[in-house]
Amino acid sequence: MYRLVGPAKTRTMRVLWMLEELGVDYAHDPSPPRSDTVRALSPLGKVPVLVDGDAKLTDSTAILTYLADKHGALTHPAGTIERAGQDGVTQFLLDEMDALLWTAARHSFILPEDRRVPAIKDSLRWEFAQSEARLVAILGAGPFLTGDQMTVTDIIATHCGNWAVGAKFPLTDHVLKDYLRRMRDRPAYQRASAR
Repeated sequence: MYRLVGPAKTRTMRVLWMLEELGVDYAHDPSPPRSDTVRALSPLGKVPVLVDGDAKLTDSTAILTYLADKHGALTHPAGTIERAGQDGVTQFLLDEMDALLWTAARHSFILPEDRRVPAIKDSLRWEFAQSEARLVAILGAGPFLTGDQMTVTDIIATHCGNWAVGAKFPLTDHVLKDYLRRMRDRPAYQRASAR
């Protein structure tokens, strides 16, 4: 059985959803970042942390990829052109969406007040709007980001979309909004978000 550590309102949600999609047994410990529990598992104090036997895995994308490869689900096989495409979309999401949202969060409440630059958020919103248009182009006819099969990219994209709404980064494209609604309607997502 896996042990997943971290609150559901963080990137831990990505892994919760993945575990629900896989239908595997796991225990969830909602200990917050930098808590004693988390620091005992990860020296950086960051969440999520997935404990699999003696292994302690960190970084939500690394955990998603590990679980997908281990269980042979929600991924294209390693070494295929489809997997290279999936990995490319994953990197786009992390570089062009997740990073912008994380920078906005840092300048809103994470950095010490004297290090925050609130005005940067206008620029980040503009960049995010450009990335939204590119994401819609990647989605194309869908139904998923890499074609007919749901992959880890869809989990990351949905999490970023939800984060954007919460951070007041407007989503304007109806195709993206419909895609996100379909993803949030999945039973596994509903179970994960109930935590």
